[in-house]
Amino acid sequence: MTDTLLPNGIDDSGGDGKHFRKGCNPLAQTGRSKLQKQRASLNQQIIKQMRMRAGAENLLKATNNNKVKEMVVLELSYVNSNLQLLMGQLEGLNSSVDVYQSAEETTNIPLIALGLKETKEVDFSAPFKDFILEHYNEDGRTFEDEIADLMDLRQACRTPSRNETGVELLAKYYSHLPLIENRFFSPTRQTGIFFTWYDSFTGVPVCQQNLSLEKASMVFNLAALYSQIGTRSDRQTVAGLQEAISSFQRAAGMLSHLKATFTHTPSYDMSPAMVSMLIQLMIAQAQECLFEKNALPGVLNQFTSLIKMAQEAAKVSEIYDQVHQFMVQTPIKDNVPLFWSTMSQVKTNHYRAMAHHFLASALLDHELGPNDDEDQQEKTLSQVYDQLPEGCSPLGILKNKDERERIGKAHIRRAISGHEEALRNYSLCQHLEKLEALQEILKASHRRSLDKYSDYDNEEEFVDYVEAPDIISKTEHKAEMELPAATKVKVTDFFQRLGPLAVFSAKQKWTAPRKIRVCAEDRDLGFTLKGEAPVQVVSLDPLCRAATDGLKEGDYIVAVGDKDTKWMAVSDMMRLLKDLDEEGIEIQVVSVIDNSPPMPTKSATFSGNLPKTYSMICLAHNDEDKPPKNRKVMKKSSFLSWGLKNKMKSASTLSLPTDDHSGALSWNKPIPTFPTSSTYNNNNCH
Repeated sequence: MTDTLLPNGIDDSGGDGKHFRKGCNPLAQTGRSKLQKQRASLNQQIIKQMRMRAGAENLLKATNNNKVKEMVVLELSYVNSNLQLLMGQLEGLNSSVDVYQSAEETTNIPLIALGLKETKEVDFSAPFKDFILEHYNEDGRTFEDEIADLMDLRQACRTPSRNETGVELLAKYYSHLPLIENRFFSPTRQTGIFFTWYDSFTGVPVCQQNLSLEKASMVFNLAALYSQIGTRSDRQTVAGLQEAISSFQRAAGMLSHLKATFTHTPSYDMSPAMVSMLIQLMIAQAQECLFEKNALPGVLNQFTSLIKMAQEAAKVSEIYDQVHQFMVQTPIKDNVPLFWSTMSQVKTNHYRAMAHHFLASALLDHELGPNDDEDQQEKTLSQVYDQLPEGCSPLGILKNKDERERIGKAHIRRAISGHEEALRNYSLCQHLEKLEALQEILKASHRRSLDKYSDYDNEEEFVDYVEAPDIISKTEHKAEMELPAATKVKVTDFFQRLGPLAVFSAKQKWTAPRKIRVCAEDRDLGFTLKGEAPVQVVSLDPLCRAATDGLKEGDYIVAVGDKDTKWMAVSDMMRLLKDLDEEGIEIQVVSVIDNSPPMPTKSATFSGNLPKTYSMICLAHNDEDKPPKNRKVMKKSSFLSWGLKNKMKSASTLSLPTDDHSGALSWNKPIPTFPTSSTYNNNNCH
């Protein structure tokens, strides 16, 4: 099946098509989209069953009634049975590789594509409006269009088209995420937005409030989309094979980026072990396509060409064997579909058998003639084997017809046994049995090796059965990871009206905009400006009109009159202010608030196994009875500083009763020493 619309689908050309973002069509009734909808439905059923199981387990722990316990145990057995069935159905979806193959694909072994991770819808509207009002001191309602655009873009990423346009769509949203994070996700405040993503293999949901899970899931989906583009490529053409090779290498590159950048993702499908296996799988499929590209024009029936193809096939078999070893390790084997591990085992045996068949053809069909380069053929054959049977040498095999035939027949026997093993692996997996094209390819390869052996099999002669040596793998073009440029897409910040991100971010805090009357006295404003955008007030004359009106050194000018100046440079700002009359003009400025005011160290104390957090200043001993010379002289805080500290103290700490009834400041007293094993900072305890 392809991305073309089915007869009962909704046509996307013209009409309603303009309502969808480029690279996305949620109404397309393709086989792949139907598969994704089934995945979403299964994820919802799995989370429902998991909630029921969690509730039953909690009830089992809480109750002492034996009858209730029996009912709960029975209910748990039903829930666990339903979960197993749902997991099996999800495994079946992950095994549906035929949906992702090209419509012209009939003579090639199917390739494996990753399914897209599913997610829940997220409503940014209310949290972002509140944050804009509280943090940026602007009306959040004026940003409704920008918020809607962001939500539309995220929703479109749930149904990307399977081409470069779909990749650009996902990459665009991924590039917006760092901007959104800097604008709205403060390190000291939770936004209340929950991002939920489902494990691609098990359907288990993972929920987080920060954007790390969102970013990692988008990288995974980019890799999955590249793998789907690779599987849908027409592998009967050189251009199609090149597209498949590039797509699988890019998928491996995205997965490598995921592994290196997001090291602690809570979803198992993005764990280091699982991602390492997926990288190897993508590389193996790229190498398989490279082999098919070499074989597409046809393999020349020449000694050197056949030896080359034998080593190329051995390389594909070697990589698939590594993939299979990954898949059978715990806990990967408990999460990867059986179809995947069986397919990798089938391909390991199939391509190993092909390698022996090519080498057998080189030895049986070609004899060393007087016009052949003896040294070159000897060198070529010596590079094929790591170890020859006892008494054999490359030159001896080439010159001795009987020896050449003996080793050649040994290779064809290994080819036959390899094809038989591949067919046996195929029959053990019910999902593989649905792929009739794969079965035909395996049977045809097996018959070809049998025919080759029958041509040289003489029942009357004594057969000296010798074990064919292993073939050293070698390739002229090794598949490698390729990090696509899609990870570095330039986008325009949806919320650029809030100002330059370097200044106006969630990490910075400001005062509310203050209106200042600026007048020129002898063409002197009383201050100078610096910075690109926004401009900052420096060298302020404390006696000028603006200073008396409340202007401070370091203030940022955000508006002049009715004109927003957050993005205005110094030169443009001076042009606005140079021709002021005596009445002047009103400007709006903001001041940066220090995000990390000095706070007393906090210590955790435990009473009755219940942790309580108190400020160390509150636990200070009253030492008025000590001699004055032992007292620590502390600098007296200013009135403004005292007010700030007292306000913070009352809001974030609990004061213990003391003997001091005079209202003296407790932080002017020596701080006792407490054990450090239980000391930690906790600004959220009240």
